[in-house]
Amino acid sequence: MSDTKSIRLNGESRTTSATSIAALVRELGLAPEKVAVEHNGEIAPRSQLSEIALGEGDTLEIVHFVGGGEHAQPDDDTWTVAGHTFRSRLIVGTGKYKDFAQNAAALEASGAEIVTVAVRRVNVSDPNQPMLTDFIDPKKVTYLPNTAGCFTADEAVRTLRLAREAGGWDLVKLEVLGEAKTLYPDMRETLRATETLANEGFHPMVYCADDPIAAKQLEEAGAVAIMPLGAPIGSGLGIQNRVTIRLIVEGASVPVLVDAGVGTASDAAVGMELGCDGILMNTAIAEAKDPIRMARAMKLAVRAGRDAYLSGRMATRKYADPSSPLAGLI
Repeated sequence: MSDTKSIRLNGESRTTSATSIAALVRELGLAPEKVAVEHNGEIAPRSQLSEIALGEGDTLEIVHFVGGGEHAQPDDDTWTVAGHTFRSRLIVGTGKYKDFAQNAAALEASGAEIVTVAVRRVNVSDPNQPMLTDFIDPKKVTYLPNTAGCFTADEAVRTLRLAREAGGWDLVKLEVLGEAKTLYPDMRETLRATETLANEGFHPMVYCADDPIAAKQLEEAGAVAIMPLGAPIGSGLGIQNRVTIRLIVEGASVPVLVDAGVGTASDAAVGMELGCDGILMNTAIAEAKDPIRMARAMKLAVRAGRDAYLSGRMATRKYADPSSPLAGLI
């Protein structure tokens, strides 16, 4: 005779060989002291979980505490890059803030799970100077080392080799700039660096021109995410060419994130409405008069743009189309 029984757990049918509620909780990999259980419509006291027997057809609800106070995005609306899965589709930078404390507060308000970090020399004359890791814990937030300020493939690759040695990071952000005035990417050097990094086991998320052909070449070279600029870095001009961003999204089989040019919340929403997987920004938050409030606005804008994209917008028309029927007018 089989020792298994059929039960209904959190709304789903399940078979188990557990003889008590406590045994079931452990079978699920949970700690009995950290959950609450409803058994056949009655609260099961935590002190008695080992004594309450499970029977065929029993119905249970097992709950625990999670962060609350706001409706989260649906659990299945996540995005994945190089095997890492995230719920927040907003990536923020760590430059231009008045201090690390403000940076950390803005990060918290944004809900971002990834921060870009520049790789710079240690201040050997003052080794006790505060460091970013004192305020933003890399064990709780994903650090994304970037190559800001690099103008050749060799400089960028060298920088990321040092970053990997310092923190073990393989997921990195690559940008190779063409010249200092526009900070536009040098796509020839960017492509060369992408190939080198991919061959060395890095997973480069790559800043690039809003060019569908270049984006596809980067993907073929090993880029794990394509990050076309919306406008020049730090300009706040918003997305200047929605057509090419849309074409990049349609042609990519890796995540696409708008990188650079976002100035305000509506710019972030537009990028998400185009079907991008996420938005990266720094200056738009750091240089706002109230960075914390702007960070919160960006979080909401990214969510709103994502919902708008998933909902499927109405068709555009050349002429008016009344919402109310004309038949039956008085």
